[in-house]
Amino acid sequence: MPNRLAQETSLYLQQHAQNPVDWYPWGEQALRLAREHDKPILLSVGYSACHWCHVMAHESFEDEAVAAQMNRLFVNIKVDREERPDLDQIYQSAHHMLTRRNGGWPLTMFLMPDGTPFFGGTYFPKTSRYNMPGFLDLLPRIEQAYREQRGEIAKQNASLLAALASMVPQPGAAVLERAPIAQALQELERIFDRTHGGIGRAPKFPHPYEFAFCLRRHALEGGAAALEIVNTTLTRMAEGGIYDHLGGGFARYSVDETWTIPHFEKMLYDNGPLLALYADAWRVTQAPRYQSVCEETAAWVMREMQSSEGGYYSSLDADSEHVEGKFYVWTPQEVQALITPEEYAVLAPHYGLDGAPNFEHEHWHLRVSKPFEGDPALLASARAKLLATRVKRIWPGRDEKILVSWNALMVTGMARAARVFDQPAWLASARRAVDFIRGTMWRNQRLLATYKDGKAHLNAYLDDYAFLLDALIELMQCEFRASDLDFARALAECLLDQFEDRQHGGFYFVSHDHEKLIQRTKPGFDNATPSGNGIAAFALQRLGHLIGEPRYLQAAERALKLFYDSLAAQPSAHASLLTALEEALTPPRIVVLRGSGEALKYWQRELVARYRPDTMVIALANDCADLPPALAKPAPAAAVNAWLCQGVVCLPPLADLGTIARHLDTVR
Repeated sequence: MPNRLAQETSLYLQQHAQNPVDWYPWGEQALRLAREHDKPILLSVGYSACHWCHVMAHESFEDEAVAAQMNRLFVNIKVDREERPDLDQIYQSAHHMLTRRNGGWPLTMFLMPDGTPFFGGTYFPKTSRYNMPGFLDLLPRIEQAYREQRGEIAKQNASLLAALASMVPQPGAAVLERAPIAQALQELERIFDRTHGGIGRAPKFPHPYEFAFCLRRHALEGGAAALEIVNTTLTRMAEGGIYDHLGGGFARYSVDETWTIPHFEKMLYDNGPLLALYADAWRVTQAPRYQSVCEETAAWVMREMQSSEGGYYSSLDADSEHVEGKFYVWTPQEVQALITPEEYAVLAPHYGLDGAPNFEHEHWHLRVSKPFEGDPALLASARAKLLATRVKRIWPGRDEKILVSWNALMVTGMARAARVFDQPAWLASARRAVDFIRGTMWRNQRLLATYKDGKAHLNAYLDDYAFLLDALIELMQCEFRASDLDFARALAECLLDQFEDRQHGGFYFVSHDHEKLIQRTKPGFDNATPSGNGIAAFALQRLGHLIGEPRYLQAAERALKLFYDSLAAQPSAHASLLTALEEALTPPRIVVLRGSGEALKYWQRELVARYRPDTMVIALANDCADLPPALAKPAPAAAVNAWLCQGVVCLPPLADLGTIARHLDTVR
């Protein structure tokens, strides 16, 4: 019989609905049961595309003997870290404090009935191996410690709660300065892999926000070092196996330093920022490979990751048929049987099929091994045939829940790429996602975090509001809609009303009316996704300048002052906050175009063609009405007029495209 997880919207929870474990979703029912029966809680956190989560599930949670121990000794709670990032943040931090090791998924934590953790780890094998204790042996020992060591646990809990509380930043600098911006670039130069690109060694993650920061440095300050970091990394990633050379899109990370073999899951939150980054890098370099990456990734998003309702799905699993990567890998014999000898002659050396296997000693995962030589049409036809065959394989699981925060990151990527490459279909895709969120997940002037199977629920988080606000500002720079501006203002008001710490500054991860947990985080570091505080400060500043709302600028400044000491101490870990800091010190330039028809579109395309990261271009048709005073420019006598403003200073209206372009190239 299915357990309580069968009715949940999370695919990850549904994957465990047939377990013999008596699972509960996180909620008052499970917490009350633990209190009433004085039982410890076994908290298991993961997500649907997680390979090692599947391994632990098959080994332990599907095993009758393990389940019997779990059911007898614990109240068992299963959490999807993508639906409940608030819980995941808290217990990942607690895991690090308790074990002095990095966390990850599956996260396995043992809690007191009040939610305070007293022991934890990540993946545990069923029986002892890999120098790790066996889960079956561990369970009774943990429960025995809970019964017999209450005094020691109470002391540890008090220390842990105090340590968690100390992680919330305290008010810092009275004055903001530029020094951390230069320091961050110096740090990134030191840890940059000049041979293979990327940051550090294996495993290697994409880090799109750090590289976007470097590209911004190059555009605003010049110099070859910042561009080398970006160019080497994006080229090596696009050539590597982390990129899907048949279907487009990037896997979550590479297990090696050469980007050859990925952890095969594909996440929405990686691909949106990477799409924006490759589009911006193309504006700087005109590299054909960057354009093809954008075209193929956007096509993959619309083909495989967008629902018929408009929202974007969350992820594709690493596994199919319980084997990681099986959907993506080949043998030379398999490929030869599908394409012509002429096609094989150009494809095999390019993608390494003429060399040794690179995956599990018996399969080939495609990556660029040699520069392409031959007829591009042959390569294109061969790739199309392989993709047509691949889609007939048994697919990896697709997590079809729709998360506001991840959708917002993809909207930003699709909108940016649409603007750069003048692709109306990409813009339409981004708009469909925003319109879905506004129509389905925006209720009573508040966001709901997740949607699946007709059900939207869960109080939304800081990232949902901040990332969506940023996405709407991006959309307005493609093609202005008054409804997007209205939505952006409503989101900004929610950020100030429900998330801001009015006393100390900054934004909490959860709203003021959120469920009370053992910690209320105020995150500043960038991780796989950017800091909610960084994006909130950046987007509030941009919206504040755009419509002339000083409250938004003041809230951003309070956040930056709160985090300033932290970002000064570890600048390269705060790329999104540093970008907001830069625009607090030097306001962005805003170009408002007013006109009609093709002339207006032409001006906009010409001004967007060059990468100017400190500039917003808003094109307003003459019939746009009910605009805020900062945007309500008069209809021009000429075909198009432009107003260039920075902070509180505006130039007289300009009617010559060349003049406005020269101003943008020289005025800082």
